[in-house]
Amino acid sequence: MPDDSRELRPEDAFDVGGLHRWLSTRVGGLGGPPVVRQFAGGASNLTYLLRYPDRELVLRRPPVGQKAASAHDMRREHRVQQALAPQYPYVPAMVAFCDDPSVMGSDFYVMEKVDGTILRGRLPAGLSLSPDQARALALRAVDSLVALHGVDVEAAGLTDLGRGPGYVGRQVAGWSDRFRAARTEDVPDFTAVMTWLADHQPDDVAMCLVHNDFRLDNLVLDADLRVVAVLDWEMATIGDPLMDLGGALAYWVQADDDDVMRLSKRQPTDVAGMPTRDEVVAHYRAATGLPVDGWAFYEVFGLFRLAVIVQQIYLRYSRGQTTNPAFKDFHHFVTYLESRCRTVAGRA
Repeated sequence: MPDDSRELRPEDAFDVGGLHRWLSTRVGGLGGPPVVRQFAGGASNLTYLLRYPDRELVLRRPPVGQKAASAHDMRREHRVQQALAPQYPYVPAMVAFCDDPSVMGSDFYVMEKVDGTILRGRLPAGLSLSPDQARALALRAVDSLVALHGVDVEAAGLTDLGRGPGYVGRQVAGWSDRFRAARTEDVPDFTAVMTWLADHQPDDVAMCLVHNDFRLDNLVLDADLRVVAVLDWEMATIGDPLMDLGGALAYWVQADDDDVMRLSKRQPTDVAGMPTRDEVVAHYRAATGLPVDGWAFYEVFGLFRLAVIVQQIYLRYSRGQTTNPAFKDFHHFVTYLESRCRTVAGRA
């Protein structure tokens, strides 16, 4: 990870001495308590840099406040990455897991820091991409998702992550329930969108390990802009790969998108040479051989799922459970996403 860390927000602080005492019994040679900083990226689980004299580690923990029942499972997130390491080269090395609430008040885990570049909304200063380089970078990123979907889940010991056939239906019902629980009065009710999804859901096309939050800003790139790590595994499970792709492409802002969508971008997928969403789908289909008929369903689902995630964050802000000013206008984007869902569904 690059060092785009900052000082801790007061609401996200913790007992650094207590953490250090716990970690020192499991990891040798750390020296004194670390300097702790907070990574600015991400709006769900909290990520911290632990800067020791001769080593840098990264800590992940849940946010403070109301949490979705199935989200923020640190044990699961740690276990998935640890189990994947022998088969999938793009996971950080796990260091330690803690389920003792006396240390930090919640489960957390510590992993090695991965050095490299993370692409966020704009290219970092000093980095320029030719159209050919941008396209190659994007397609390599898609290929790392293809590789994940090809992991032998049984060999990795992760078959129990999933609940078997019916994944698409469970996702539609589950995200609909999450939206109803998180809705505030200043956003649409999404009834038409949820009904359309329920009425148009296809059967599962396959079952594989899915990341469920796959974006360029969750990838660490080396100096040659090749993927060296995939981050943020909190929502990984066994599921339908096209649902994973649909969720990823909800964040894929392209150059001809409208102003609102472009203002929301978290990755530079609109720079010259980057493939469009349709081109990403075509590349994925060629690489996997999976059918992608009826793509509108996956596109609408991805946009709806994004709306629910944004709304859950906005609910926490509206209740005062986080003071991050970046969240104060999220309800406007939720409203926009409802309109976009209806537009895509209407074209299907």
